[in-house]
Amino acid sequence: QWGWGGPALGVSGTVPIESYVPMMMFAIVFGLSMDYEIFLLSRVHEAWLRTADAKASVAHALEITARVITCAALIMVSVFAAFIISDNIVVKMLGLGLAVSVLIDATVVRLLLVPAVMTLLGPAAWWTPRWLDRILPHVRTEGEEQLPAEGGPRGDAPRSGARPGGGA
Repeated sequence: QWGWGGPALGVSGTVPIESYVPMMMFAIVFGLSMDYEIFLLSRVHEAWLRTADAKASVAHALEITARVITCAALIMVSVFAAFIISDNIVVKMLGLGLAVSVLIDATVVRLLLVPAVMTLLGPAAWWTPRWLDRILPHVRTEGEEQLPAEGGPRGDAPRSGARPGGGA
């Protein structure tokens, strides 16, 4: 908009940002970021149900999913960065904006902030009010066996949103 980096991107002079470009970027980046979030948090939740150790669950999930999230983000950054070679200014804007947004979202938010917050919250991250826990469905997506009535990590039967230490 102010012409910074314009010559490097093949844009001469200042160009206004089209009004729909930020909205389109938000919708696309939101969809991609939710994919990365599900990769990470589903693994954290599985480990949490197995061990009831919040810190170890986050570490285990990062060990498993960090490469997947990073590779998926790098692929999308490469695809979006390729839009910069277009002659159309709006396509260049979208490509640059999406490439930078995905890079920041995947690295800073999904691989740094979310695990840090999950670790700091500890068991409280998985607390669900009893009334809500009763009405929410409890689906085992990986098809693992249902836990027996008294067979949770600490003697109770944790459910999808419940704390393995009781209290939900």
